[in-house]
Parts: sequence; C-alpha cells; structure tokens
Amino acid sequence: MEKQNRKERQHGSKVIPFIQTGEYYFKKGLKAYRQHDIYKSIKHFKRAIELEPKEPMFLCQLSVALTEIGDYVLSNQYLTKIIDNPKFDMPECFYFMANNYAHLGLFQEAGKYAQTYLEREPEGDFVEDAEDLLDLLRFEEVEFEDSANQQDELIIKQEQARDYLESGRLDEAVCLLKEIIREYPEFWSAYNNLALAYFYSGDVDNASEILEDVLSKNPGNLHALCNSLVFLYYQRKTQQVKELTNRLSHIHPILFEHRYKLGATFGLIGRYDLAFKWLRSLQRSGFDGDETFYYWLSYSAYFTEHHDIAQNAWKRVLEENPSKKGSAPWESDRTKQISDVLDRWLTGDFIEERLYGLFLASKTNSSLARKDIKHIQFHATLEQEFANYVLSKKKKSSKVPSYIIDGYQIADTLFSKNKHDDTANEELYLTWLMIYDEAVKRQFNVSNWQAWAAATEYIWRNHVSRTITQKQVAEKYKISKATVMKYVKYVKELLQ
Repeated sequence: MEKQNRKERQHGSKVIPFIQTGEYYFKKGLKAYRQHDIYKSIKHFKRAIELEPKEPMFLCQLSVALTEIGDYVLSNQYLTKIIDNPKFDMPECFYFMANNYAHLGLFQEAGKYAQTYLEREPEGDFVEDAEDLLDLLRFEEVEFEDSANQQDELIIKQEQARDYLESGRLDEAVCLLKEIIREYPEFWSAYNNLALAYFYSGDVDNASEILEDVLSKNPGNLHALCNSLVFLYYQRKTQQVKELTNRLSHIHPILFEHRYKLGATFGLIGRYDLAFKWLRSLQRSGFDGDETFYYWLSYSAYFTEHHDIAQNAWKRVLEENPSKKGSAPWESDRTKQISDVLDRWLTGDFIEERLYGLFLASKTNSSLARKDIKHIQFHATLEQEFANYVLSKKKKSSKVPSYIIDGYQIADTLFSKNKHDDTANEELYLTWLMIYDEAVKRQFNVSNWQAWAAATEYIWRNHVSRTITQKQVAEKYKISKATVMKYVKYVKELLQ
C-alpha cells in the first residue's frame, strides 16, 4: 500500500480520503433521513453538496428533507438548480416543486409544475400524486388566473412594505406586513420584516416574540436567527450573543443570499473575523454585491488586517455612494467597535476566552486595544503574564517566562496556518488556550510549537466533524506523523 501511495505521489496524484467525499456524507444523510432525524440528514446533505455542488441527487434529496421541515421556499431553490441545468434529467423535481408551491398557497405555480411533470413523465412514479394534486387545485373552482393575481399582489405588497421600512414609515410597514401574514401565513419573509419594523420602532419585546414564533414554526430560518442575534446585541445580552454567535458560526449555507446575511450580521455585531470569512468567500466566488456588501467587506477586512482588500472594497462603496466619503473604517469613529469586541472576550467567564481576547488584541494595531488591556483586572497569574507579554509588543525578555512565549507562539502558529481557511474559527484558538491553561497547571513542556499546534488542530477538526488525518496534519505543520501521535496523546490527557 505504501509503495502504491508513493507511486501515486510520483505521478502527481492527490489522494483524498474517502471520508471527505460527498458520497460519504450523502449516505450518512440518507441513514439519518430513514431514521427520521431530519435535521441531522439536512446537515449531512449540505456537507455533501459543499464537496460536490453539481451532483443532482444530493440537491434533490436535500430539497425533499427541507420539504419535511416546511422550508418550501428553500427546497424549491435547490430543485431549481436541477431543473435549470439541461444536463440533469430528473423530471420528478417538477412534481416536488408543484407540491412545495401548493403548500405555499401559490396554486398557479403548483398547477404549472404538476402539469409539466405529467407531460415529461406520463408513466412516472408520481403520476397519481400529480393528478390528485391537480384535482385538489381545481377543487371549489380554484382558478389559476386568480392565483396568479394573488402572487402578483404578494410581490407588490412585499416591495411596498420594504419601501416603508427603508423610508422609516414603520406604522405603515407594520399594517401592511400584518395583512400579508394574514393572507400568506407561511410567508416567513413577512414575519422577519415585521419583527424588524417593531424593533426599529423600539418595541423589542414584540419583535423578539415574532422571531420566536417563526423559529418555532420554521426551525433553522437563517434570517430569523440572524435578526435575533442583532436584537440581542443591541440589548447588550452578552452571554446570549456569545451562544447564538457560536451556533451561527457552525452553519455553512450554500446559497449566496444566506452567506451574505451571515457576513453582514457578523459585521454588524463586531465579529469581523467571521464576517470576513463569509463576505470574502462570496467575493472570490464572483458575487457582485451592492454598497452594503462592500461596506461590511471593507470593515471586516480592515479589522482582520487585510488592508488592501479593505481599501479596494471601500472604493466600490464610494462608487455606489459618494456621501460615504470620510467614513472608511480607518477614518471613522466606528473603529471603536473593535474595542467592544475585545472587551467581550477580555471579560469572558472562562480563562481561555480572556486569553483569546489578549491574543486578538495583539493582532490589532490599535491604541484602544492596549487601553482595554490596561483596565482589565485579570483573575490569574497566567493571564497577567500573558497580558504583560502582549503589552510589551511580544518582545522576548529574560523577565518573560518561557511558557508564556510558547503559549502565545502556539496560538500564533495556529493563526498563521489557518487565517485563510474558511472552515477555521475562534473555537480552534479557544481549544488551544483551554489546553494551554491546563498544561501550565500540570507543568507540561510546551516548547514544541508546531507539534502542539498540529495536535490541537487534529483534535478540534475531528471533534467538529471536519475530519483530518494525522498524516495530513503532519504534512501541514511539517513534522513527522509519529510526533503528531505523541502530542495528540498529550492533548487528550489534558482535555480529560
């Protein structure tokens, strides 16, 4: 086997472990679906699509699972990807779309797609179902023209409500959105906009109650989750912000719209690391955003030290809106937002959170960061020594204990190896700092930076289901597999 692997490497082949294939996650999704664990199946199907985005069977099965939880709009978005591609021959998708539209109350669209399915697949598996659906749509003489008028009316009302929101006519927005919800009780966008209207008018309780209602009926609605995070942030509910941010940081949406929503939301609450991850990935995918997109991309890039990207994005902002001149992230008073982010970490409940705040501060070229550190009363000697090292601008000195330099450098090694990796997030660094605290208490030697970093990443990635082999992590950190194995044992011991 080893000879075969060497032979493949000599011919330039890249060996990808089977566990990382879309087929693997697709089978896991099917197993969960058959066990009626729909949310788990959706997670696996989405992971399969991330790895193989053009596999129609993956898209179709995900759409079926989404229908199960009542997310008919998102289900149809995935089905449309199949129908619009002439290379895919899956006529059953027309019936699935018809069924979704019927649930949404959009009867003309439902009838159109049901009829298309019957024409394309006159002897298909869903012929009887499609015919029953058409009979149901004709029941009580439901005319498709009337349905078309209803859809046109919905679009007009939705745009009018958005105009009311943007122009600050909140009372009118509330009235219109309530009317839309009465007529279309599963049109979740109207609920989210109604929550925003209440929030903008200062009625936070009503806004939060509406989002809770949406999430109880449509769990996982990303717009509702993001709006909830914004509401919590402005109410300064720090612990709940941390918990929901952590939850959202593990979501990996496929749709550009959802990635944009995540990125903008993270930017608004000052989590520029997560905002940059999503907005930058969109830009690399060819997404041509609006002024708001480039605004948050510029801010998140600037505060994560991607200054060239920040400046180029800000040029796009000014092209769209010249009145923004003078409010770039390096010019605006909003630079203080980074101080708010640091403060939340520096005053965290756990030592690894406070150490992470110190590490973030060291990566920030801001006098505000240094002022924040000086005003913090740290709980442990380790934190104070770590803070002193950061404040001294990481200068090596005989007065700085070696384990402080080592702990920082291991965090920095993880950062340098993962800062351009879209899958990495703050949990990786928090994991190391939790291990580090325990290692110092038990007097472990942490001088081998690459080995500790490699072992930490191996444990973390496998814990969050992003599987990586010891061989892969050894190659990434340029150490032997035997060394990785040795330090993985240390990490497991400390975590216990």
